[in-house]
Amino acid sequence: MNVYKLSEALSLTPLAMPDVDREVTSCYTGDLLSWVMGRASADCVWVTIMTNINTVAVATLVDASMVIIAENAEIAPEVVERAREKGVNLYTSPLDAYALCAAISRYL
Repeated sequence: MNVYKLSEALSLTPLAMPDVDREVTSCYTGDLLSWVMGRASADCVWVTIMTNINTVAVATLVDASMVIIAENAEIAPEVVERAREKGVNLYTSPLDAYALCAAISRYL
């Protein structure tokens, strides 16, 4: 499934959508950035509540297809801009990480 179809299926709010045709092959959830760097796989959807600028860096490093910020955690405009600059698909959702991952599992 691609980023666009998954975002529509989950009713996500888009923040940055530079590559909506990118395929999503797995899901990873975690908030400890160093842990995510060592364990998330390329082409995953990463579900997190982390909203600092380093989130974009980690998403780029692991080559995530998209990042979903759970629980509508507040995200600064400069983080959204950096996601656009770096080609990171960034979305938000009111759902918690568990509910998001459970929903994602129905599509992947």
